[in-house]
Amino acid sequence: MSAEAADREAATSSRPCTPPQTCWFEFLLEESLLEKHLRKPCPDPAPVQLIVQFLEQASKPSVNEQNQVQPPPDNKRNRILKLLALKVAAHLKWDLDILEKSLSVPVLNMLLNELLCISKVPPGTKHVDMDLATLPPTTAMAVLLYNRWAIRTIVQSSFPVKQAKPGPPQLSVMNQMQQEKELTENILKVLKEQAADSILVLEAALKLNKDLYVHTMRTLDLLAMEPGMVNGETESSAAGLKVKTEEMQCQVCYDLGAAYFQQGSTNSAVYENAREKFFRTKELIAEIGSLSLHCTIDEKRLAGYCQACDVLVPSSDSTSQQLTPYSQVHICLRSGNYQEVIQIFIEDNLTLSLPVQFRQSVLRELFKKAQQGNEALDEICFKVCACNTVRDILEGRTISVQFNQLFLRPNKEKIDFLLEVCSRSVNLEKASESLKGNMAAFLKNVCLGLEDLQYVFMISSHELFITLLKDEERKLLVDQMRKRSPRVNLCIKPVTSFYDIPASASVNIGQLEHQLILSVDPWRIRQILIELHGMTSERQFWTVSNKWEVPSVYSGVILGIKDNLTRDLVYILMAKGLHCSTVKDFSHAKQLFAACLELVTEFSPKLRQVMLNEMLLLDIHTHEAGTGQAGERPPSDLISRVRGYLEMRLPDIPLRQVIAEECVAFMLNWRENEYLTLQVPAFLLQSNPYVKEPLVLTIILSLFVKLHNVREDIVNDITAEHISIWPSSIPNLQSVDFEAVAITVKELVRYTLSINPNNHSWLIIQADIYFATNQYSAALHYYLQAGAVCSDFFNKAVPPDVYTDQVAILCQFLREIDYKTAFKSLQEQNSHDAMDSYYDYIWDVTILEYLTYLHHKRGETDKRQIAIKAIGQTELNASNPEEVLQLAAQRRKKKFLQAMAKLYF
Repeated sequence: MSAEAADREAATSSRPCTPPQTCWFEFLLEESLLEKHLRKPCPDPAPVQLIVQFLEQASKPSVNEQNQVQPPPDNKRNRILKLLALKVAAHLKWDLDILEKSLSVPVLNMLLNELLCISKVPPGTKHVDMDLATLPPTTAMAVLLYNRWAIRTIVQSSFPVKQAKPGPPQLSVMNQMQQEKELTENILKVLKEQAADSILVLEAALKLNKDLYVHTMRTLDLLAMEPGMVNGETESSAAGLKVKTEEMQCQVCYDLGAAYFQQGSTNSAVYENAREKFFRTKELIAEIGSLSLHCTIDEKRLAGYCQACDVLVPSSDSTSQQLTPYSQVHICLRSGNYQEVIQIFIEDNLTLSLPVQFRQSVLRELFKKAQQGNEALDEICFKVCACNTVRDILEGRTISVQFNQLFLRPNKEKIDFLLEVCSRSVNLEKASESLKGNMAAFLKNVCLGLEDLQYVFMISSHELFITLLKDEERKLLVDQMRKRSPRVNLCIKPVTSFYDIPASASVNIGQLEHQLILSVDPWRIRQILIELHGMTSERQFWTVSNKWEVPSVYSGVILGIKDNLTRDLVYILMAKGLHCSTVKDFSHAKQLFAACLELVTEFSPKLRQVMLNEMLLLDIHTHEAGTGQAGERPPSDLISRVRGYLEMRLPDIPLRQVIAEECVAFMLNWRENEYLTLQVPAFLLQSNPYVKEPLVLTIILSLFVKLHNVREDIVNDITAEHISIWPSSIPNLQSVDFEAVAITVKELVRYTLSINPNNHSWLIIQADIYFATNQYSAALHYYLQAGAVCSDFFNKAVPPDVYTDQVAILCQFLREIDYKTAFKSLQEQNSHDAMDSYYDYIWDVTILEYLTYLHHKRGETDKRQIAIKAIGQTELNASNPEEVLQLAAQRRKKKFLQAMAKLYF
């Protein structure tokens, strides 16, 4: 029998049915349950504990027949244990921060040596002699991981370590700790001897211009197969987990910087190398962004290193010239030298070396500081934005919303600076015709957007403008401006006096406001608002039309925008978009919402999410009104966005109830029931009641209400949402247990109100139930509560769908007053007590006249006088205009309902 067969037989024969606590690693090994274990939310043992146990078991020495200690056998069991340790590390994506935090130096040394071995790096080969560019990607990555860990371990060993307080002395533990300490010291000695080679290997890695790949659990499985079964897959450039060049270089630069910084304590000249590597790290972080999978740099620690380098290696003229533009910008921002940042950006418009994303991030940082109260940065923000805009124009991109906002109120200084940037950003001798055309078009558009002719002349008489535009183009521009403003006498000569310019454009404010109401073109709306704000700064143009309505949950955020023009523009774009969506003009709604989204993205993450939510609702309506009517399923990305909304947990984001309801209805309509019932995360059921309750509960409730209402002995129906979806009649009424139905309705309503006591439709159902069972006082309580919650305690009109003719028990509240019921109620004996205290709330003269007659008939003189006095109020005179009568009725409605509500709540 072979050694491997003997091992297998021994392991199989000794394996219990249920794995005991002491041999869980054996169980994972034999049952191949590792991947399943690692997928658990909180696996116990943790992944790093698994690595330790696997490697400890694989490195146990053996004892021969003569009781002599032998090295660990190279059998199948030990090879699999090492492979499992590597697979756990692959599950952790070879994150050295995690591995170093939890594994000792000897264990991590063994793990990375196993990675080198399985990655086909021959033992004893000097890494510095290997050409990384010619190695397979996974092999090169294994070499880099080892050498990164080597210099990181050396750096870490130079830091002082706080000694742990010793516990009770235990000989075995102390021996083990001493052995580990000695082993760690031996490994560190070897790593320090190889430190120079490790640094050379990492410096060579910075010259690589290809992406690398790191081993995954799958590629490790492939390597463990017989060589003939791999088919070269792990040798190819697409095997394993991809690590982008920038991500690899960022990590290597940071590790090299730390190594050079540590060496600087004995050789101060090396601090220059550390400074270079750290600032290069910051540049790469700016390029990569915060979404990198493999680049996890402690940016606070990096900032500390950079500050230390600035102190240890003061920048001189010679060194500053050698710094990259990235480094120069970072240094200027930190020191507050913003004018130098502007000069760097202008120069970069010629070289195009800085990524656009980096330049935008600088502008965002300046905007943030300006919004925190540093008003001195407003001018800097405009200048940096102007530099970025010219860069965009040169590369064929559109003008940003930020520039349009900052250029709303142009002045001489702004135009002078803009012309300077344009002139310095174009080398007319070397520039291509397309680049010149882009610049010429930009300058023409700026002219067309200006109202002040002095500013127009500043541009049209500038050398760059004259060079880029031919005479015919300049004349065409003048004609265009004449058509726009026919009463303005445009000339190419300078305007010598401000008072020579006409006081207003060809249209007055009223005409512009009329155009503003009619337009659904976002660009035209913006232009009109710019003109209006140029004419007067005292008006709030979002109030021009009373039909522009924005949900109250949004209006507070929008009206809190400080800039008047931006506030008007956001409010009007949203209001018009919502109106277009309501009338099913989805194409214009989408244009308006898209423009609003672009606008708010620049300054308000909260409003950005609001617009994304509204655009989701718009897309749902668009699909339902279009291809959805023909039964075509919605696109998968729309379903994903709906799920994303339902699972969204962003704090402080204003949410409209209708969006959540429509999302749930959408999922129900398209048979996504499994998601709603099985796949919804647990937190969602708690945080979003619309998933758990309204649609499902309301529909169930409507079914039982329908069953309740079909009873022949029912006089008053109960109202409910979605009741129309059920058949109008039931063929086999005798089979329905109406008593059970009534009990179910009551219990469902009780449960729904316990979840959301302010849902007016559920309050109305509860009131209807009480009214149908002759419990009028309780019914009135819930009718009043339903009206109060949807009218701000009756300070607003109660929506007609809440107090409908079917549910109103207050006769004069009906569209057509129910005098028969009113008179019958007044004749009831229990309506006499203190009834006269409510006469001030009655606005219908016929009811008051009947009360006068009734009190006279009963001999109630005092109450009759009170009724007569109420009739005699001038505002109830039938000769009054209809508006006066309606106002009197509204005032009494409000007072009456508030008084009644105070009695019940």
